[in-house]
Amino acid sequence: MAEHRIRALALCVFHHNGKILFNEFRDPVSQQTCFRPVGGGIEFGETSAETIVREVQEELGLSMTDMRLLGTLESLFVYNGKPGHEIVQVYDATFVDRSVYAHPQIEGHESNGAPFTARWHASSSFSELAPLVPKGLHALLKSAGLLA
Repeated sequence: MAEHRIRALALCVFHHNGKILFNEFRDPVSQQTCFRPVGGGIEFGETSAETIVREVQEELGLSMTDMRLLGTLESLFVYNGKPGHEIVQVYDATFVDRSVYAHPQIEGHESNGAPFTARWHASSSFSELAPLVPKGLHALLKSAGLLA
């Protein structure tokens, strides 16, 4: 039996013209569509801010500036039929290359090489059936003035 553990994560929202960049994915068991910002696991000896810089560079090949911490969320969830527990540092930042904002999507690769597409979404894209994750992210972004 696998040991349950809490995972430390750092995610970054990039916003432009009322839209935020999200990776859309589907839970293989529940078939629920979810939206999550770019980011990943914090490695030992690495700060959450360093994680964001590394993950965005590794996944999207892009640099950023103007990083600011928006808040911390604790997420208890079930994904792929298995329980999960994450502590998530959520950041906001700006891409150095401003031309990125003109593209409707950005192609990326997970650390395991799996391709993904991050797209710009307005708050109308999300619902209870297709939520932002982790839980509490929508409220955090709303209170920061990034979502309507």
